[in-house]
Amino acid sequence: MVESQDSFPYGSLLEYLFTLVGLLLFLLDIALDIWTVVSFYQDGSYVYMGVMIFLLLGSSVLLQVFSWLWYSDSLEKIESKVEKFTARHSLIKPFHFLQLGVYLRYAGVIETSTMDFIHYTNNFREGMTMCMNHDLQMLRLFETFSESAPLFTLMMSRILQRGELELITALKILTSAAAISSSIALYHRSMRIYLPKKRKMSWISTGVYFLWNLLLIIPRVTALALFCSVLPCYIIAHFLSLWMLLVLAAWSQKTNYMEHSGWEWLYRASVGLIWYFCWFNVSTGSIKLKLILYYSFIALDTTMLLGLWYRKEFEYAGCWRSLNPRTVILTLLGLYATGILMKMFYYRWFYPNGDKEKITEPTEKVKFRRAAKYDMDSVSSLEDIVAAPAQPLSGVLKRSSTMAANFYF
Repeated sequence: MVESQDSFPYGSLLEYLFTLVGLLLFLLDIALDIWTVVSFYQDGSYVYMGVMIFLLLGSSVLLQVFSWLWYSDSLEKIESKVEKFTARHSLIKPFHFLQLGVYLRYAGVIETSTMDFIHYTNNFREGMTMCMNHDLQMLRLFETFSESAPLFTLMMSRILQRGELELITALKILTSAAAISSSIALYHRSMRIYLPKKRKMSWISTGVYFLWNLLLIIPRVTALALFCSVLPCYIIAHFLSLWMLLVLAAWSQKTNYMEHSGWEWLYRASVGLIWYFCWFNVSTGSIKLKLILYYSFIALDTTMLLGLWYRKEFEYAGCWRSLNPRTVILTLLGLYATGILMKMFYYRWFYPNGDKEKITEPTEKVKFRRAAKYDMDSVSSLEDIVAAPAQPLSGVLKRSSTMAANFYF
């Protein structure tokens, strides 16, 4: 049930605060990246510095390309004054050329979210704001796995090579892993706004979702870091071979996320990058077989990485000199298995509105399409527009509908 106009929107307040926190974390991440690059230069670690700069620039360019493409097909749906100003003066392209496109999106989302929150707006305008926010969340997800996860692996492998594992270092590693997992959890939560009966979700459910992602990501990234610490040159070959296979797997899913088929391959390449670290659903239909194949394959690959590290670890004793390598391997594999079990537990007990209100994909997707394309000026809530005439989707509405349908597999 949608909140009345005169009631205080506590749920909207939480979402608004998370948007602000996301911006602060984004700025903090940039500051820490600069500090790390300077530290590498001062320590004479030029190889690590070069790799880090490459990852930072590559991730930034990827985000700007996606952001520009998504702006190009949704300019008429821009609602914020700052974005309208940049569009009116043809500044959107220069902003992206200067790697400032994501900041522009943050400014637009924060402006519209602030105005909606101040006026307690709970109509479809808020829904359109959330659709634009969905693009921002997707960009943050791409950044997580094109920058944060690789840099986390790089930093951890460097720590292993140097043999220094202090308490503060361990806390930084756990904090980085939690940041990656929380990015997935917040994206997961943002998807709930798009279907009328799924708008509210327990924060306990989000916490459980966050936890099982954390349990799956830590062993994966740790295995990559261990392997990289003893065979740094081979990690590139491992990534490229596995990534290309995952891109082909994404192609086999017949994804249809972008407006043009050529740019769809860029999206599939980004999905392959995400799959290198964790699962991300990109298609509808039966999901069980896909999950079984994916997690079995990643578990086998992770075990292989740990096995190769085990063979080499005596040559690179480092900080693991006082630990039993078998204990390390069993602990990581145990965490991975626990994460899979917790994921099964989540979908059995915590998946919001599960069995009793399970979505039948064709019917509900048509309803969402009708709601998404209906005249925004003639309605007061998402629930009031379910019966609107169905029309083909494009731009941000198409992306939102596609990801909502995939999420509710």
